Amino acid sequence: MGAGGLYGREPEMDAIAELLARARAGGSSALVLRGEPGIGKTALLDHAAAAARDLRLVRGTGVEFEAELPFSGLQLLLRPALGHLAALPGPQRAALEAAFGLGPATGSEPMLVGLGVLSLLAEYAGETGLLCLVDDAQWIDRASREALLFAARRLHTEGVVMIFAARDGEGSFPAPGLPESRLSGLAPKAAAALLDRHPPAPSASAQS
Repeated sequence: MGAGGLYGREPEMDAIAELLARARAGGSSALVLRGEPGIGKTALLDHAAAAARDLRLVRGTGVEFEAELPFSGLQLLLRPALGHLAALPGPQRAALEAAFGLGPATGSEPMLVGLGVLSLLAEYAGETGLLCLVDDAQWIDRASREALLFAARRLHTEGVVMIFAARDGEGSFPAPGLPESRLSGLAPKAAAALLDRHPPAPSASAQS
């Protein structure tokens, strides 16, 4: 989605800029963007990724046909950080290795997986900071969702920002305890300005 997808979204862009600034200063935060399909959630995630520049980035997207596969979403999201597994405490490392199919399936406790996700994000952030983006979060499998939300609620001073984008309605992404921003249609003034910048093409009857 081009610049039009961000027109009128200055409040959300300002909020994202504040989160990124906090990460650069060593703070952490999380945000859930909600709205109907096509309203601009992905464009805001693209904007956040571009604005992150100096921060490390991990990005994943919920896959509808994998929504019943435990930890499939987590594995896709955290692949770039797997090289840091060795730095985690033993129980957390074993829990994540089991979840990702890298070690014995030990029936890991969800709390250990969640703590492992938090520790892995902190390790991967290092001194640089980290932006973690999850699009179509409503399709993330339940095990991954619970681990990510567990970690997001415990962010403190790791230099990590987590932003989730989710559709409204059935199968949505419940995220109790996290700040949310609900995207609505553009205000009439912004919509009119956007039409002025991108007028509709003339109809066939108008051209004849």
